[in-house]
Amino acid sequence: MQLSGQLSGQLSGKVALITGASSGIGLATTCLLARQGAKVALLGHTVSDIDQKTHEIQQWGTAMPLVADVSDPVAMQQAIEKLIAEWGRLDIVFANAGVNGTWAPIDELSLEDWNKTLSVNLTGTFLTVKYATPHLKQQGGSIIINSSVNGTRMFSNTGATAYSCSKAAQVAFTKMVALELAKFRVRVNAICPGAIGTDALSSTKLQSLDAVKPKVEYPNGAIPLDPGQIGSANQVAELVLFLASDASSHITGTEIWIDGGQSLLQA
Repeated sequence: MQLSGQLSGQLSGKVALITGASSGIGLATTCLLARQGAKVALLGHTVSDIDQKTHEIQQWGTAMPLVADVSDPVAMQQAIEKLIAEWGRLDIVFANAGVNGTWAPIDELSLEDWNKTLSVNLTGTFLTVKYATPHLKQQGGSIIINSSVNGTRMFSNTGATAYSCSKAAQVAFTKMVALELAKFRVRVNAICPGAIGTDALSSTKLQSLDAVKPKVEYPNGAIPLDPGQIGSANQVAELVLFLASDASSHITGTEIWIDGGQSLLQA
């Protein structure tokens, strides 16, 4: 039985904010938390996508749309204020929004591309948590940050320097904030997915990598636990549910890899 079956209804009455909620891991998590009884706020930067997904969930759950660029402090503060004005509390934050950005040799990676990746992935995480924290402190809660195997346990994706640095920094951020917020019963953890079946790679800008990428082959498959198979967004959503629920009430300040052993093989 999946964890969601064992935790049925445990999130009833709780309010969750999910950034990057219109697709992939964000959307899968939003739907799962809503099925567990949470009121879910879907935050994204495209009005049409967020409105459509919110409307679909509203047919069977409680949801609201929030439109903001996670790297914009004014927009993020206003979005969270709107959530609080509507529902009066905040219990769960999934800081999921992120970009792969440009993957390029270090001498070809532009400062503009570096800054864009760090702005969305790292500053976006900071702003999400910063403006959510005063409300989480009221009754305690859970913050889950979507990091990656890249920059934390796997360094073989040559050219992904900006992306990997942003993901490594998210883990340091997790540990710092977990200790700071522990006295308020706010838990902070990071998840580190490996290869997951989403469309994230399609938006990655790959630039001049053939000359610098190491030539390595994995004849038996890159994922030891299940060769030939990548993870699913729903599997990641189940992990987020665990960390959002009371089942993980004594877990904070840690990172959890969900990659089928991929990062152990490719470290």
